[in-house]
Amino acid sequence: MIVTGMILAYLYVTRAAKKQGLSVKIIEDMAVWLIVAGVLGARLYYVIFNPTYYLAHPLDAFKIWEGGLAIHGGILAGAAAFFIFLRKKKVSWRAYADIIAPGLILAQGLGRWGNFFNSEAFGGPTNLPWKLFIPLDSRPPELREFEYFHPTFLYESLWNILGFVLLALLLRTSWAKNRRGAVLFSYIIHYSVGRFFIEGLRTDSLYLGPLRAAQVASIALVIGGIVGLIFGTRRDKV
Repeated sequence: MIVTGMILAYLYVTRAAKKQGLSVKIIEDMAVWLIVAGVLGARLYYVIFNPTYYLAHPLDAFKIWEGGLAIHGGILAGAAAFFIFLRKKKVSWRAYADIIAPGLILAQGLGRWGNFFNSEAFGGPTNLPWKLFIPLDSRPPELREFEYFHPTFLYESLWNILGFVLLALLLRTSWAKNRRGAVLFSYIIHYSVGRFFIEGLRTDSLYLGPLRAAQVASIALVIGGIVGLIFGTRRDKV
């Protein structure tokens, strides 16, 4: 599901680049950087927040196929690769960030369905009509007596796909074209607001002391996105 999301995101971004008059060649070259950095960053972030296990089993840190990828780590590492790459190319980052943002949130929305097939990343017990059955061996030990849980993967997938639609429409507006970077910062705000509330329902959160790491990151990103939207956008040449 992650790979499917990446492919569709790539197809969207290359098409958007053509419509925006941006270099498709740069997108093609950058894609490898972003994918590799994103996967490595997502894994490293997860390992860092599970130090007890990985200090005892260091070789397991390389076993990505066994699960354990954190989206915030992927975004941070991908962003670093993005800026380094475009700095080398000596082109504006804002315009390229604006076309990548909708593709990124689309990939996130599709990738979340991997959680469904793996019976993971679900929320607490619930009897709502859209409740999700979780097999016994996938339930947390303290919740073994419950069968149905919040499908938080679905909540986030729908939120992200909605974000893709909104950002793709925003990208076409004259307002966004006159404010390079606005789509990127709108993505940061939209995703982070949804993730903050959805994370509060999950049973498998990574923790920063007593706080859920994803919620702390979401608050910081919302603030950063708002500041960026106000002060970080500009009309510039690509």
